[in-house]
Amino acid sequence: MELLPFHVSLESPKDSDPSLSSSHRSSFVNNTKEADAVTFFIIQGLTSLGKRQLFLFVILLLGYIIILGGNSMIIFVALTDPKLSSPMYFFLSNLSLVEIIYTANTIPKMLSSFLSDMTTISVPGCFLQMFFFIQLGATGDAILTVMAFDRYVAICNPLRYTVIMTRHMQFLLIAGAWGFSTLCTLPAAIITWQEPYCGPNVVRHAWCDPASVRRLACADTSIDNLVSLFSALVSLLTTGVLILASYVLIGISISRMGVTQRFKAFGTCAAHLTVVTISYTSASFVYISYRVGNFSPEVRISVAVLYSILIPFLNPIIYSLRNKELQDSVRRTLRRFGSTAFSTTKDANSVLTARENLPLC
Repeated sequence: MELLPFHVSLESPKDSDPSLSSSHRSSFVNNTKEADAVTFFIIQGLTSLGKRQLFLFVILLLGYIIILGGNSMIIFVALTDPKLSSPMYFFLSNLSLVEIIYTANTIPKMLSSFLSDMTTISVPGCFLQMFFFIQLGATGDAILTVMAFDRYVAICNPLRYTVIMTRHMQFLLIAGAWGFSTLCTLPAAIITWQEPYCGPNVVRHAWCDPASVRRLACADTSIDNLVSLFSALVSLLTTGVLILASYVLIGISISRMGVTQRFKAFGTCAAHLTVVTISYTSASFVYISYRVGNFSPEVRISVAVLYSILIPFLNPIIYSLRNKELQDSVRRTLRRFGSTAFSTTKDANSVLTARENLPLC
């Protein structure tokens, strides 16, 4: 689950730049004194960290490589291995796809910011990044909810599992996840987009965070904050309650089983339960850290950056470690690629040897 920062402000009032107050909003635009709307935003990022930026850059780059590699591997084996044709792996591959797009929306821009003195983004680009960051985060939560429902049907109604979880139902659930997340995030994004922005144009975050961008609007944003808060609560509470209800019913069903069946049933949902637990726990930690005044804005931004890659990073690792079928599939895939590469090299050497042995004219 990704944190939906509709209503979260990374700065406490005492950390706020005076230039961001309503009395200064129309003073400077792109460092020039004029009343026109801004044409781009400057992403502040973590420029104040100095040489420590390099350390965070290395961590972020390595994490991004693992995210792309691990989630791409899950998608590939789920699509190509006939033994992974169950609905669980279909949902897992969709979750991995969401994680790839989710991180691609922000991490490349963040990485480039570490290598340049100033990072800018156009106004349309900023709002697109903002919308997709929140929408994809909500989609990840919704897919985790769908996976919890899948585990509920598999454990509580095993005889009807294949009848209920048909291919058509799987596509409907995924479409519902995307539709739900879009409906939850679109109203707040549209309202924020329609606000006037006349300056300043410095976003005090590592990406176009909704709360940070909304602070730059040259108008009253109280309605925006209420709509964003309501959307966030609907998204988080709906998915959280449905996941909790699914596992309560699963727990009741498991308690009625024998010891062997109980361990087997728990093993089928251990990876998903681990991801959900880490996701909600870390989200709560980040949310609380935003409200603690002792943390500097740089620390809060760093926490937000690390959290944004936490679940996409852990997702392939947890499922690979906790799922034997997925482990075996990855091994088969790697062996298949290894044998193919060896065969190709062997054929190439055979051709070269044959050419060397040709008689000279």
